[in-house]
Amino acid sequence: MKFQYNDGGRSNYFKGTTGDCVCRAISIATEMDYKEVYDMINQYAKKERTGKRKKSKSNARTGVYTSTAKKILADLGWTWHPTMGIGTGCQVHVREDELPKGRLILNLSRHFSCMIDGVLNDTYDCSRDGTRCVYGYWSKA
Repeated sequence: MKFQYNDGGRSNYFKGTTGDCVCRAISIATEMDYKEVYDMINQYAKKERTGKRKKSKSNARTGVYTSTAKKILADLGWTWHPTMGIGTGCQVHVREDELPKGRLILNLSRHFSCMIDGVLNDTYDCSRDGTRCVYGYWSKA
């Protein structure tokens, strides 16, 4: 698995590390400015509702709910491709030969990442040596 360090432009605005994987993945895949994506995520988060199971709202810096990420990506014109269903087990892993070419945003366990033509673009190699399961991915329609 090829890996390319890419923070999506976060270092232009913030220092240190944080849980902004959704913001980074969208910024890298769409080639949008990091701060523009950051602000967009926080605007969507304002519309979220909280409840017994969902105690807080999404935040671009500390974590985004998958449901909110799906709304954002759908509004940006990206298409969801599920790779795993209930009871099916893991069918697709973070490996170049198991995913299509192009710009993809991967939904992994507790993480989002970006793959461009088989090269993982992230702040660390999250592939777990090709064993990490992909729940699904978004591609530009």
